[in-house]
Amino acid sequence: MHKERIERLDRIALTMDRAIRVPLVGVRIGWDSILGLIPGIGDALTLGPAGYIVVEAHRMGTPALLKARMLGNIGIDALIGAIPLIGDLFDIGWKANTRNVALLRKHFEVPEPALAVQA
Repeated sequence: MHKERIERLDRIALTMDRAIRVPLVGVRIGWDSILGLIPGIGDALTLGPAGYIVVEAHRMGTPALLKARMLGNIGIDALIGAIPLIGDLFDIGWKANTRNVALLRKHFEVPEPALAVQA
């Protein structure tokens, strides 16, 4: 029942957290890391997709504790991400959207797609 929604949210997380492989380093980054480089508004822009994942989790009937954990992931990303340079490096590793979709996947016990791109 929730499988399609979780897969759609995973595509959003992929775009935001791990869409592009950095050559030579082998690290995957997404729009969250790229937009975070824009002083002032970059981190604020990334809250939209992150918030959408939480809203969808609410619509799926997730418990308040799970949503609180998801909001905590976003909060950590926003707070540390706001620190110049250190926050940008942190964004590369934290991947709040991917963490939040993984929480949803685990809650509803939806297996990860076989062809999923790993961070």
